[in-house]
Amino acid sequence: MEYDATTGSAAPEAKSYPHETVSSGGKDGKLRIKAPKVDVNPLAESITFPFSGRTAKNRFLKAPMTERLCRWNDILAGEDINARGYPTEEYTRLYERWGQGGIGVIVAGNVMLRYDAVEAFGNPILQDDHDNRTAAFRKASELAKKEGSLFVAQLSHPGRQGGAALNPNPVSASDVQLKIEWAGNKFNKPRALTVPEIKDVVKMWGQTAYLCQQSGFDGVQVHCAHGYLLAQFLASTTNKRTDDYGGDLTNRSRIIFEIIDEIKRRVNDPSFIICVKINSVEFQPGGQTPDDCKNLCLKMEEAGVDFVDLSGGTFEGRAFEHKKESTKARESYFIEFAEMIRPLLKKTKVYVTGGFRTASGMSSAISSGACDGVGLGRPLGAEPFLCKEILEGRVTGAIENLVPLPLNTRATGTQLQQVGLGDRLVSDWSDESEVQRWVEANEKETARKIELLPKVDSSGFPPLRAEVGFEYLR
Repeated sequence: MEYDATTGSAAPEAKSYPHETVSSGGKDGKLRIKAPKVDVNPLAESITFPFSGRTAKNRFLKAPMTERLCRWNDILAGEDINARGYPTEEYTRLYERWGQGGIGVIVAGNVMLRYDAVEAFGNPILQDDHDNRTAAFRKASELAKKEGSLFVAQLSHPGRQGGAALNPNPVSASDVQLKIEWAGNKFNKPRALTVPEIKDVVKMWGQTAYLCQQSGFDGVQVHCAHGYLLAQFLASTTNKRTDDYGGDLTNRSRIIFEIIDEIKRRVNDPSFIICVKINSVEFQPGGQTPDDCKNLCLKMEEAGVDFVDLSGGTFEGRAFEHKKESTKARESYFIEFAEMIRPLLKKTKVYVTGGFRTASGMSSAISSGACDGVGLGRPLGAEPFLCKEILEGRVTGAIENLVPLPLNTRATGTQLQQVGLGDRLVSDWSDESEVQRWVEANEKETARKIELLPKVDSSGFPPLRAEVGFEYLR
């Protein structure tokens, strides 16, 4: 998810919580977050998922991010939208690198269900197999899994939260418009889905899950977080329905459990992983609450969900920063929610994504029983092999990030492009001069995008060749 709801800048994430840095020097990362050497065995332990029976080789999870590296249709050449979302060499190379990085579970980000309902230019899409795209996805899967990682596809539909230029006719639970704009982007007012259309959406999830299985994925993640379509059904702020899909939490979550049942029906393989990304909290009035999350997780265990990945926030309520003083020392933004939920679950495993930056913080989260696994997003954009190097004792903390908030997620997008292109260096955001180069490139790309609207011709991530970079292929 990209939370860059402004082109302005605030203090970097590095200023938002207490920590020290150490100088690494050379191409090892200019500054790293200082952390003690600890026993990392808790992170190295394998974990077996209760319903699929699949085993992840360690407790790390590569969190889904929006890579925006897939092929897109050329509108000027009259190319149909069903050319969108085809995996490129860059997409495949990125997942090959993460596959080499010693990660237990790799979750591919924002795999879209439809050509006309997308989060961004460059999203992967698996609506059908008219161009044999399952073979292209299978190549990425084989490389991601070559060193023993499990490979899971995050399935998503933007609902009202797709930019107007690519999603002129959005749908949602209700006709509540997302009334924010940035960098020329805006969101059209959605139309409420009819009940027959909801049934069709459920079938879409099953169809894409089936195509993922045919593409070599080990499972799918149902994206119920960050303000996308299923989160729009869950939140009373965006779900004003009075039928079986609105009202109390049972009704608002009905579509999710119908989707889980449909995935099982279409895939028909008990070893296929089904997991869910869910908001523990939305940080806005009327949004999903921790109690909602707790009750949903209990129902997901009954439905046979292997693990839940706890996150938080929406486009309207940013979450990828510390909201509470009590979480700062423990690194994870959502660790306290995990502690509330995990003791209630007898089988379903709990992962937490967001905020982890040191081996000590990650290992403590596991050994204390707060969660079963840790998800890493932006740190694995900066350092694709971070998990492996933590387990080997080579590093104890991630590279510092001095990119001003809330531009840090977009800056990670640039790093993903660099890895996908095969660059040996990834821009080092602990170097202020490299950050400034990126900020200037971002301003230039933003101005160019605004000039072109309503045409969209790029991911929006500013291209940059690293001058001060981290040599991850070392």
